[in-house]
Amino acid sequence: MKKLTFGTLMILTVAAAAPAAMAQDVAAGKTSFNKCLACHAIGEGAKNKVGPELNGINGRKSGTAPDYSYTDANKNSGITWDEATFKEYIKDPKAKIPGTKMAFAGIKNETEINNLWAYVSQFDKDGKVKQ
Repeated sequence: MKKLTFGTLMILTVAAAAPAAMAQDVAAGKTSFNKCLACHAIGEGAKNKVGPELNGINGRKSGTAPDYSYTDANKNSGITWDEATFKEYIKDPKAKIPGTKMAFAGIKNETEINNLWAYVSQFDKDGKVKQ
């Protein structure tokens, strides 16, 4: 009986901690996004800068942010942004899309990449945080 009770307690503890861990990831991702702020905006009222605004990136086709002047490389990449594609891209943007004008060396740390994705993927196309 003690094993069953301990096991149940462990499962409940892990389940209760999951939302807190998720919130930490988003907060860390927001901090990581500071590296992106010089060129990109996200959230309500975001506008294109040197790079396109990133609202609603999850599921968006590369080269389609309104009113942004993309390279042909981005427009013709055939990429639809999702978690796996973003994580591969952010490690080395010029390797993923040769000819892109994104001048960023990339992020190599997997935890930072995961946190950054948690942050940027929470915004819908209107810049509102998804519920």
